[in-house]
Amino acid sequence: MPAGDDHAEIRDRASNDPFCGRVGIELAELDEGYAETTLTIDENHLNFHGTPHGGAVYSLADAAFAAASNSHGDAAFALETNISYLAAADVGDTIRAVAEETHLGGRTAEYEVVVSDDAGERIATFRGRVYKPGR
Repeated sequence: MPAGDDHAEIRDRASNDPFCGRVGIELAELDEGYAETTLTIDENHLNFHGTPHGGAVYSLADAAFAAASNSHGDAAFALETNISYLAAADVGDTIRAVAEETHLGGRTAEYEVVVSDDAGERIATFRGRVYKPGR
C-alpha cells in the first residue's frame, strides 16, 4: 500500500474527478488494488428506452478501474477495456462498481469490475488492463 500521504492524495484526486462529479459518481472505498464507486440513477442517466445509458454504467465501472489501478501510488494508463451489459437498473437505484486487481506483473496490471444493483444483482462486468511506466 502506498504511504499514508500518497494514499490520501490518490483518494483525494479520485474523489474530486471533475467528470465523476458532473455525472454523480462517488468513490466509496479505496485500498491497494481495490476500489468501489457508486452512482444513484436518476432521470438524467437514462437513454431513450428509459433505462440507464450504457455510458453511465461504463463510466461508473471505469472510475472504479481508474482508482484501483492507481492505488499503488504509481501512475496507471488504460491500455484496453471492455464491458458486458447483463441487465438494467431502475431510477432510484444506487449501483455499485467493485474493481479488483486480478494480475499485477512487470509494467502491466489487469482488473475486473463487477457492477451490481441495489439487490446485489450483477448488471455488468467490465475488464481492463493498464500500463504502469513507473514499475
